[in-house]
Amino acid sequence: MATPLTAARLVAALKAEGCAVHEVAGWRTNNRNHKGPWGPVHGVVIHHTVTGPGTDVVRLIFNGHSALPGPLATGCITKDGVVHLTGNGRANHAGGGDGDVLNAVIGESYGTYPPPTHEHDGSAGAVDGNARFYGWECENKGDGKDPWPPAQYLAMVKATAAICRAHGWGPKSAIGHLEWSDWKVDPRGFDMAGFRRDVADALAHPAGRWEGEDPMPQYVNLGVAAQYRLAPGAWDSVEFTAEWTDETGDHASGGSVFARGPARFSGTLGLYIDGLPAGAVVQARMSEYEGDQHRADHPIHEIVGTGGGSFAVLPVTKRIASGRGMRVRLLNQAAVPVTVASAVLTVLVWKET
Repeated sequence: MATPLTAARLVAALKAEGCAVHEVAGWRTNNRNHKGPWGPVHGVVIHHTVTGPGTDVVRLIFNGHSALPGPLATGCITKDGVVHLTGNGRANHAGGGDGDVLNAVIGESYGTYPPPTHEHDGSAGAVDGNARFYGWECENKGDGKDPWPPAQYLAMVKATAAICRAHGWGPKSAIGHLEWSDWKVDPRGFDMAGFRRDVADALAHPAGRWEGEDPMPQYVNLGVAAQYRLAPGAWDSVEFTAEWTDETGDHASGGSVFARGPARFSGTLGLYIDGLPAGAVVQARMSEYEGDQHRADHPIHEIVGTGGGSFAVLPVTKRIASGRGMRVRLLNQAAVPVTVASAVLTVLVWKET
């Protein structure tokens, strides 16, 4: 149980934790306190906004919409990692939820997850969460595919840790909306148990000292949709025409670039070359481009023909600078064309700022 932070104390706590803070004009008097109590407060609820490009998401969270007046949260954390403060007091974000969950949060008495919720806004046993929780609305489509950029995720952890530190709470005072209401699914795209572990790590450091431990690598899994012929004698970029997962959004449809800087990545490329004569060689290397301009090459790996199908798993691990894209290129050194029967790229990408 705690008295809500004043606007000044909240701003100070966020800045001390290392958050980039934007105070939206009017946020200090923007609240729904006339509809009910604000406090005592017990924790922080994490949401996703269900918005995409073109939405003025900060203004939406500040004002609300025709069906639900704003503010819709204490703040909106955008993909660039900025914490936009939109409300100071009661906000329309949590709605009704489960009293057993509230008690578990108050006591920080649960294990990996709070007890299952069986209540929602308007249900007979629902408890008013708007009175009891701060809320962070975090910019994301909410489809489970829209990535959470590292800068945004770090800001979400730091902003949550800032409130917990100011109140003397531990990480179990942070819950997802889906853990409060059985009608809700947010946030999608990461696990709240892992999020709480990162909040715990932040709280274990002095305020402002935690920078994360590569918390959210993004997964990229690309391939070629159909086999193709590789003629002898010239370097040729692999065009990844099959896209299973592209969390970074760096791969254009059917394009060759699989990662763009600034970033680090680590993974493998599995190749199956058919028709490569025994002892003949296909070379593979990573190459950096700025747009369509070739800028740099990395060490060569060789696939030696076996007389039948030739297979290789090549490491793709590197750092790439801002403004550059990474491709994989192949050079057929045999005297005859060969067939690239399969190429499967699987990498984890850590975006840098």
